[in-house]
Amino acid sequence: MQFKRSVLAAATVALAASVLPAMAKPFKWAGSSDIQTMDIHSQNSALGNGIHGAVYESLVMFNSRTLKVEPVLATSWQQVSPTQMRFKLRQGVKFSDGSAMTADDVVYSLQRAMSKTSTYAIYTQGMDRIAKVDGETIDIFLKNPNPVLLNQLTELRVMSRAWAEKHNSVEPKDIKGKEETYSHRHAMGTGPFVLKEWVPDQKIVFTANPHWWNAGKAEGNVTEITYAPIKSEATRIAALLSGEVDMVRDTSIQDLARIKANPQLKVMEMVENRTVYLALDQFRDELPGSNIKGKNPLKDLRVRKALYQAIDTAALQRVTMRGLSKPTGAIVSPLVNGWTEAVDKRLPFDANAAKALLAEAGYKDGFEVDFACSNNAIIQDEELCQAITSMWSRIGVKAKLRTLPAVTYYPMAQRHEASIALLSWGVPTFDALYTLQSLARTKTTGADGSYNLGRYSNQRMDYIVDRVKTETDLPVRNRLLTEGLQLHNDEVVHIPLHNQMLAWAMKKNVELVQRPDNRIDWRLIKVN
Repeated sequence: MQFKRSVLAAATVALAASVLPAMAKPFKWAGSSDIQTMDIHSQNSALGNGIHGAVYESLVMFNSRTLKVEPVLATSWQQVSPTQMRFKLRQGVKFSDGSAMTADDVVYSLQRAMSKTSTYAIYTQGMDRIAKVDGETIDIFLKNPNPVLLNQLTELRVMSRAWAEKHNSVEPKDIKGKEETYSHRHAMGTGPFVLKEWVPDQKIVFTANPHWWNAGKAEGNVTEITYAPIKSEATRIAALLSGEVDMVRDTSIQDLARIKANPQLKVMEMVENRTVYLALDQFRDELPGSNIKGKNPLKDLRVRKALYQAIDTAALQRVTMRGLSKPTGAIVSPLVNGWTEAVDKRLPFDANAAKALLAEAGYKDGFEVDFACSNNAIIQDEELCQAITSMWSRIGVKAKLRTLPAVTYYPMAQRHEASIALLSWGVPTFDALYTLQSLARTKTTGADGSYNLGRYSNQRMDYIVDRVKTETDLPVRNRLLTEGLQLHNDEVVHIPLHNQMLAWAMKKNVELVQRPDNRIDWRLIKVN
């Protein structure tokens, strides 16, 4: 879901105006939905974070080929003490307006990510304060030791403090509110591209940043990137087949065979580090819109198990996903630290057992429940929800399905306005703490329970999460992560469905690196 172009290796920035038109390599790509904001600390979403990476950079990032942490705006780091990490900053870095990036900008940006209106607390968890040591050094002071600090920093990007102050964007836009800030629709970072234009639901255009510190050294040759959010699957594929776009990241499953048979096109596939699941309201005493009054059926573990066992994931894989999914019983993929084969085991599909569980819970005739679903955010999302609705009807559960586009669906879900919601969760840190803390810990403040939409609460889960945050004995920590994932299964905190399969379709002359986090590395794109 992103259009982009890695920076053209401009031989001389001074000659860019005259040289680039002749050398320009445009790259156009399409996805199913638009981003929600250009503010790098406002809405933590996979699509947005990936697109932001064209303009904004972080201290470190995961190498696209090895998935190991490597330097970006920081050139080195050292642990001064168990609660103090020191980072040496890259010198000569400029923002796209030509102003120099300073240690003050880095300190400000990390502090901004920690602010109340930011949804990036999951990446700042454990941080106490950020301090400037000198013009090329900053320190991150921690409340307690943090074994995954570098992983978290891959998603914390740097913004110009002077630019934010000038445009009244010192604080991130509150994604839950309607007020807009300048940083919501504009951007200025140190990355390979500059935001030229964003017309919501139509296009996002980026051009090469002439002030990028790595200009001329990157593998890519792209100078302009255009992203088109196209909800219609047929229209997206038509755009690829006609040559209007160079790549479609959200490839419609039904068109894959036709695309693979086209000699001008190719498809890249891999299992994504993303799990599709159902969130269940376990908080309200009565579900809005349900025919059950005075109580909430979803609070009963037997009901949650019944809903789980009524879903035939093999049929979803075979029919709805046409083989492009990997059914799972875990809330994380095998790429995530803490995953084991044991926690990946699903409860068996068994409609009769599901009916018996409902009867035992006092709902032998089933019940009505609200079921919310996106229609352009997850591969086959609307089709998945329709299939699940049909499966539940066979055990007497009448799910009242409603679908919304991603731009309105996610804010609605975050306001806890859905009894059951289809969601997906990637793990940018490749560590299960990110998932358990966000989805299963009791919702308090900051990152704890930040996406716990069912508002599940369990003291043992809270203990595990809080212990894992600071545990530096890695074997002990990994055992705790696995225990937390198993507890999630036992309690049916969510209903996991499958890990998505990525299918990127593109012209044969496009070269890029496919990553399991569904990110495009803008520095590496080549159009031959």
